[in-house]
Amino acid sequence: MNTPLAERLRPNTLSDYISQQHLIGKSGALSQALNQGLIPSMILWGPPGVGKTTLAQIIAKESERPFYTLSAINSGVKDVREVIEKAKQSGGLFTTKNPILFIDEIHRFSKSQQDSLLQAVEKGWVTLIGATTENPSFEVIPALLSRCQVYTLNPFSKEDLIALLNRAIREDKELAKKTIVLDETDALIRLSGGDARKLLNSFELLVGSEPTDSVHITNEFVQERVQNNLSRYDKTGEQHYDIISAFIKSIRGSDPNGAVYWLARMLQGGEDIKFIARRLLILASEDIGNANPTALVMANSTMQAISSVGMPESRIILSQCATYLACSPKSNAAYKAIDNAIDCVKKTGDLSVPLDLRNAPTQLMKTMGYGEDYKYAHNYNQNFVLQEFLPKEIKNTTFYAPGNNPREQAQYDFLKQRWNDKYGY
Repeated sequence: MNTPLAERLRPNTLSDYISQQHLIGKSGALSQALNQGLIPSMILWGPPGVGKTTLAQIIAKESERPFYTLSAINSGVKDVREVIEKAKQSGGLFTTKNPILFIDEIHRFSKSQQDSLLQAVEKGWVTLIGATTENPSFEVIPALLSRCQVYTLNPFSKEDLIALLNRAIREDKELAKKTIVLDETDALIRLSGGDARKLLNSFELLVGSEPTDSVHITNEFVQERVQNNLSRYDKTGEQHYDIISAFIKSIRGSDPNGAVYWLARMLQGGEDIKFIARRLLILASEDIGNANPTALVMANSTMQAISSVGMPESRIILSQCATYLACSPKSNAAYKAIDNAIDCVKKTGDLSVPLDLRNAPTQLMKTMGYGEDYKYAHNYNQNFVLQEFLPKEIKNTTFYAPGNNPREQAQYDFLKQRWNDKYGY
């Protein structure tokens, strides 16, 4: 069987690796680790086809370590233990040269399978590199996650993908048998969904489908040959990200009809219902927030309910939640507030906690003035008294601005009555 173009062009060194300069550039975290010869266990998180497997292989090659691989789709606890034992035999106990164990789609491992990795990682028998398209915070158990660095791989830019196509034309011996001209690339890149593997293999098929020795790649040429494939839902590729985006934007835009349509597309495509429910949970806080606090309660109940019920009945619960959220008033005030505060922390660093706000569990702390001037709100009229709760360097800074909706306007009136002009309310 002929080797696919994506495999033939797989880079073997970091210098051939396209994109992810935040990781492999001159000052990138992985470049520095390789230079020092100290490779941490890690989770590579990113969409399909951005080079997670390739990067793991390059790390193993450039650090001169044995490389073992497992796929979470068809490996059990027994397989994990067997490969760990092999790795121990080949690498010994030297932590700077221990073998690399690469696990593709680690998010598909059960808790018991992930538990079986803990001792090997902790003892340094292997350096674990896991690859996932899903958020590790949800899919990797905390004990394993705490032992790994998480590196995010970004989607390829249009320029990156065009560079890959040009490299293929320039370097691949099979493609060199034809004269290939890239007149237009938009349709081909759109078809790939940012997946480099899909891009290259689709490109090879398109070139091979042309009987002449000269091939001009145009948008029309691409569309003619792939039109029948564009409506398929691929829950690990472009459609996975595009349709969940359309779903969320429909709810944010208060359109329950768009919401249930895109929900139906995902359900018919076999999307993970827990993935859908998690996105609803995030949206309930990010896009509705204090405009309707019950939205978060509804989304959380939905998450619990679908875990108990399963499909096909969960379609009804998800539909109820999606339509409820779509019909709720919207506010991103809480979302903006925490981002404003985080931005402030990044700029100002670890400012000292004012003495009056500090805890004073010991006599020494009391003599140092900890908590001395703190005013207990419940001792005052309406359970409120003016005092400063921010470090003096950023006093009077407003992070939370209530939105323009009935519930948050009530909050605005509450804050204005108490704080007057202190925070601009």
